[in-house]
Amino acid sequence: MVNCCGLVTVKNEPVPLKSIVVEVSVQGHVATVSSTLQYENQEQSPLEAIFVFPLPGEAAVCRFSAKIGQTEVVAEVQEKQKAQEQYDDALSSGQQAFLLEESDESPDVFKLSVGSLPPGEKASVSLDYVTELAVQADDGLRLCLPAVLNPRYQPQGSDSGSGGSAQLSSVPAGSVPYSLSLRAHVSSPHPISRVESNCPLDPLNYLNTEKTQATVSLAAGHQFDRDVELLLYYKDTHQPTAIVEAAQASAKPGSLMGDPVVMLSLYPEFPKDVMSSMTSHGEFLFVVDRSGSMECPMHLGSGSQDRISSARETLLLLLKSLPMGCYFNIIGFGSSYESFFPKSVEYSQKTMDEALQKVKGMRADLGGTEILQPLKHIYSQPCLPDQPRQLFLFTDGEVGNTKEVLDLVKTNAGSHRCFSFGIGEGASTALISGVAKQARGHAQFITGQDRMQPKVMQSLRFALQPAVVDISVKWNVPKEVSVTLLSPPIRVVFQGQRALLYAQLTGESSGDTEGSVTVKYSLAKQPVENQLSFSLKPAEDTGMTVHRLGARTLIQSLEVEEREQDGEKEGAKEKVIELSVQSGVSSAFTAFIAVHKGDGEALQGQLLRRHVPTPMLYHSSMLMMQQCAMPMLMACSLRSVPGKLKLSKKSKRKDFDSPASTSKPVRDPLLQLISLQKASGSWVLEAALAEVLVKTEEEVSKPKPAQVDQEVWATVLALVWLYGFKMEAQEEWQFLAMKAVSWIQAQKVASVSECVQAGNTLLGCQVQKDTLGL
Repeated sequence: MVNCCGLVTVKNEPVPLKSIVVEVSVQGHVATVSSTLQYENQEQSPLEAIFVFPLPGEAAVCRFSAKIGQTEVVAEVQEKQKAQEQYDDALSSGQQAFLLEESDESPDVFKLSVGSLPPGEKASVSLDYVTELAVQADDGLRLCLPAVLNPRYQPQGSDSGSGGSAQLSSVPAGSVPYSLSLRAHVSSPHPISRVESNCPLDPLNYLNTEKTQATVSLAAGHQFDRDVELLLYYKDTHQPTAIVEAAQASAKPGSLMGDPVVMLSLYPEFPKDVMSSMTSHGEFLFVVDRSGSMECPMHLGSGSQDRISSARETLLLLLKSLPMGCYFNIIGFGSSYESFFPKSVEYSQKTMDEALQKVKGMRADLGGTEILQPLKHIYSQPCLPDQPRQLFLFTDGEVGNTKEVLDLVKTNAGSHRCFSFGIGEGASTALISGVAKQARGHAQFITGQDRMQPKVMQSLRFALQPAVVDISVKWNVPKEVSVTLLSPPIRVVFQGQRALLYAQLTGESSGDTEGSVTVKYSLAKQPVENQLSFSLKPAEDTGMTVHRLGARTLIQSLEVEEREQDGEKEGAKEKVIELSVQSGVSSAFTAFIAVHKGDGEALQGQLLRRHVPTPMLYHSSMLMMQQCAMPMLMACSLRSVPGKLKLSKKSKRKDFDSPASTSKPVRDPLLQLISLQKASGSWVLEAALAEVLVKTEEEVSKPKPAQVDQEVWATVLALVWLYGFKMEAQEEWQFLAMKAVSWIQAQKVASVSECVQAGNTLLGCQVQKDTLGL
């Protein structure tokens, strides 16, 4: 039976994909990921299977091979149109063919066309890609294998064409009839401290006494039902490194693959005195997804809060943590967008209160997910003098026009920076990482049991702290050797950010075998200088990971240049195709094609097309499936549906005055205390504060030292309570506590020690005055 999308499904018949085996090789901050997908055609007819393959946004596909029966074919990179024509010709003449191409809409989606499989035949497809590992706020390096590709929402008026979204089927997680095994080999110049994952792992196995090499595997029996994350932690991770990779022996000297390539890693450490200094300037714009999918729970299982409630709590924290003197606005978006204020307003008690009232009424009620229009609106507003624009973007990342969004952000990169947050298992790495990278910000992913608030406050810390600026990189090499940069220059590095710079080394020196690089920058108006030496004649070929990532970096720059030219000039596109074919790295204009020339007999019977499902987590289509009398796999709707499956949710942390509740909610005391703080940073001595402290108003007022102002006393009590009872959540309240301390210091109180001591006695704590920062 064929449904309206032309997908073939037969009751209880297994899909062709049987298993996935992944081998990961990590070298410091970069990795090669090799995966093998096993297929079997159990139909009575020849089968064409299409698998939508999600990749990290910064990945470069570099090898693709296919094996049918005992015959293996290795793919080559060709111009996309030529590869598609060759694929179609092969199929029509009865030959097996495999095609791998980047989706037109999003660079992290690849379509894998397995081609014609005879009945009963087995096939295996091998795919290698290289990727830079994302740095997390706690200095961990994140490798993610995206298992879930949420159905991409296609904005109205956008031509879906043959983009990845049109080729997607989904089934409930747990029904996916294939499995995943993963093994990683980790190698680093610095010792490996630990490896963590959101999935069960076998114990870490060190391969040497220095602990610079180790292996780790997923525990047996893993089901491909969520994003698989590995988090790697190294010692001395802030030390800069320069790694040189030898040329490919078969490549022509002077070409990218025929010359050595050097990778410079810069991950500066920010001293404590810099970390404690905070700016009081800035225009803070909080752009929040209010599409229907934001009603989904934060994670699977009972007790999970929905995403929009978590976003409301997060906005409460952000609004209380902003410095006096800055400007702000909040924009909600879906199919349309709504701003709290016509333009950014100065942060004050009045504007903060007004914004908090609007936050309480925020719902996931704006339909689909269209990020482009609100961003265009923001960029059309002039920047405020001496108020650097800081954009915070929250979304579950289901858009169909990622490249268009990234182009817009890149065009406006000089005027702002963007901190992005991918919520849930299906957030697009290309979108979330892409906007942060283009706008010099930082990307965070909130998956599994993660809470949104700590990660967002980490990013606020980056936004409020000084950044590394005035960066210069000087290469010191013999005169016979020239250095060609493959990366754009590094303009700024924020706390917690890592920058990688790739350069091609052309020519050979008869004498010197060493070069060096001098990196200078300024941090909090203090100059810093690092000099690193590297070998001009590296001994071993490490699998061309660095070369391919250098090629990918250059290809990405050229692709943007070509889109900006809008096809008027052929130069950039031709360069991309030439570089892609030479390096074996995929691009938007090329595809991998492999054709197995059999006996060329005409196909017997009709060719069927079968879509391999990707797991689906809490989507409106689940409701459709449950209600559907037809026992078939349903294609997911491409548009977010506001009327969602109602899920029973018991929030671990009750939303601050959640608008949905009819009875009086049980309020989380931390959120209650935070909601009572004034914009200036102080608290008022009132009944609501006493309630949080589990005291009566009289019990709270009586121990106040005689000469101390009531507001100062209330603020000291709030700080003692935070440090005495809520240290586990310090990341969430650190900025509002810093504001409170600054406010107390501005009051020039003589008896602060007496206040702290009295507060400790009242609340049964032992918090030191120095701990509070007073």
